[in-house]
Amino acid sequence: MREPIVVVGSVNLDLVCVGQKIPAPGETVRGRQFQTFHGGKGANQAVAVGRLGYPVSMVAKVGDDDFGNRLRQGLRAAHVNVRSVSTARATASGVALITVDRRGQNSITVIPGANGELRPRDLEKSLPQLRSAGMILTQLEVPMETVEYLCGLAVRLKVPLMLDPAPARSIPRRILRCVTYLTPNETETCTLCDMAPADLTPATVPVCAEKLLCEGAANVIVKMGRHGAFIAGADGLRRRVPAFRVKAVDSTAAGDAFNGALAVALMRGSGLEDAVRFASAAGAVSATRAGAQSSMPTTKEVAQILKGSGNQLPRMPK
Repeated sequence: MREPIVVVGSVNLDLVCVGQKIPAPGETVRGRQFQTFHGGKGANQAVAVGRLGYPVSMVAKVGDDDFGNRLRQGLRAAHVNVRSVSTARATASGVALITVDRRGQNSITVIPGANGELRPRDLEKSLPQLRSAGMILTQLEVPMETVEYLCGLAVRLKVPLMLDPAPARSIPRRILRCVTYLTPNETETCTLCDMAPADLTPATVPVCAEKLLCEGAANVIVKMGRHGAFIAGADGLRRRVPAFRVKAVDSTAAGDAFNGALAVALMRGSGLEDAVRFASAAGAVSATRAGAQSSMPTTKEVAQILKGSGNQLPRMPK
């Protein structure tokens, strides 16, 4: 029996406005479309895993409102085990307000709601699931005290932990030392390395990755958008994996598709470089579709983009 992936994190309802441009401060612009999607970085990553056909459980909190019922049902429909998705009483579910421009770039405001009520005691209640996990995924849309407690649990249980350090913020070394796979994007890398965005280039990313290794992370994979992904592995691997060229529609959850797919490929036995290539292809497929969870690809769709680029689906034993 395959060890499941367990995702600890946020569950949101995404309210998405699409227009020509993202408003500047004080500016009002006319949008051309409004939709709602199930989102939250934690839930997105859980659905990404489920869509790729791998067993996955979610540890999270939703509100005692209509959104909460809708979000839990959406996870269940995506084959995510929701036994540890609890309800925060007298609290609204998390919401994300997303504006997408004509190029597929986005601006996001998150209202945590019930996500802010996920506490260490909730992790203790979910110990059986965490103990049985083959890998744990988490992000920074739940309280930092919960993330830190989870990191300690992962070490204690000897379960590899993948941290998506989003939204961008500084992270204590005591947390980084517990992380098996750290997956920052460009903005998050700048925050973690205390550098200006203009100073982060494909040439300086390897220096940043080395710094994060020195800070304690076992493996670092920097997601660089159109520049691909840079790997700094615990085994000495240093490699840039090129991005897949696609016509982007909405990049909202491409990073979450990447993380879910990376975890699946690693759990199926791929080496880190092959796993990152698989994850990059999954992220590329996600960017071609609107929405968060609705954009998550299947293994067949990832295989098609890999084949179209001359790559093959990595050999992944069951």
